[in-house]
Amino acid sequence: MSLDLLGKSLDELRALLAQMGEPTFRGAQLYHALYAERRFDFSQMTNLPAALRERLARETRITLPQILKRYHSTDGTVRYLLALDAAGAALAAPADGKPTTIEAVFMPEEGRQTICISTQAGCAVDCSFCLTATLGLIRNLTAGEIIGQVLVALEENRVRLGGLKPQTNVVLMGQGEPLLNYVAVMAALRILLDPNGVALAPKHVTLSTSGIVPGIERLALEKVRPKLAVSLNASSDEQRDQIMPINKKYPLETLLAVCRRYPLRPWEKLTFEYVLLGGFNDSPEDARRVVKLLNGLRCKANLIPWNPGELPYAPPDAARIEAFRSILAEKGLPVFVRYSRGQDIMAACGQLALLESAGASLTQITP
Repeated sequence: MSLDLLGKSLDELRALLAQMGEPTFRGAQLYHALYAERRFDFSQMTNLPAALRERLARETRITLPQILKRYHSTDGTVRYLLALDAAGAALAAPADGKPTTIEAVFMPEEGRQTICISTQAGCAVDCSFCLTATLGLIRNLTAGEIIGQVLVALEENRVRLGGLKPQTNVVLMGQGEPLLNYVAVMAALRILLDPNGVALAPKHVTLSTSGIVPGIERLALEKVRPKLAVSLNASSDEQRDQIMPINKKYPLETLLAVCRRYPLRPWEKLTFEYVLLGGFNDSPEDARRVVKLLNGLRCKANLIPWNPGELPYAPPDAARIEAFRSILAEKGLPVFVRYSRGQDIMAACGQLALLESAGASLTQITP
């Protein structure tokens, strides 16, 4: 099989072109055409000589994830079901031989757009309130497969925007635990955040983790990195152990200690995500414990009312959400209630499990 260029860094493309007998600056031209100009057909890379374009087409390929289905929400959100090669066959098929599929979500708003991407097919962390956990871990994604989700969503919506370039936010909050696929995730992020690559701003890219302490320590040392969000979701170890098995390996004291050491940039706050599970972790006492846990941290809290799924939990009622928010706000903690978009198409936080839409009449499916 020919070499796939998607996910290759500038240095890797320079080395490849040198191996082909070309000057290394051709690698930089290829990098620019691929990521900055988003040209995925070699014939359209007019900054390269025709003979080189023809050779690249013979010897290499650019493989974007293939859109198998699009699910359209009434709120404008689109959930993409993606196969991980151009023909819909698996790059690394599970034992049953079926194609590897993942999901990405596109959320347009006035003046900006947010793309939620996956870093693994499935997930091994096994949070009990998250439908993705029911898939188990299928495999890690490559850097190209991670970047490809962003590029597919951008290309899909380029025509709709009519030449406008809204602020693009990317959140690594889809299927998988990013810090358990560290090397590929960082390789993808370096290209996504490179001003000469996809050129996303670090302020607009967020990596969400369940609390993989060695990964957070490693991320802290990176010169190029996104913002960090930590899924807290509980106010005590006893409570967190019940819903997030990873807490038994990295309990709250250990997790919050590494968060306190995390080197924040001048403009940056840590984000703590807290999924509110009705009757489980949404009491005023929980809120007061969260205030104590986060005391002294430069951070903000995002409260996420649980999104429905075939799991033994319930969303909190509006009064408990507001009471929880008020307690945090009164103690000076920046706090926001984040109502997830795309619930009607199973695209909301914690719902990505390769399912058909919850409301078929509200969904457009395109083969």
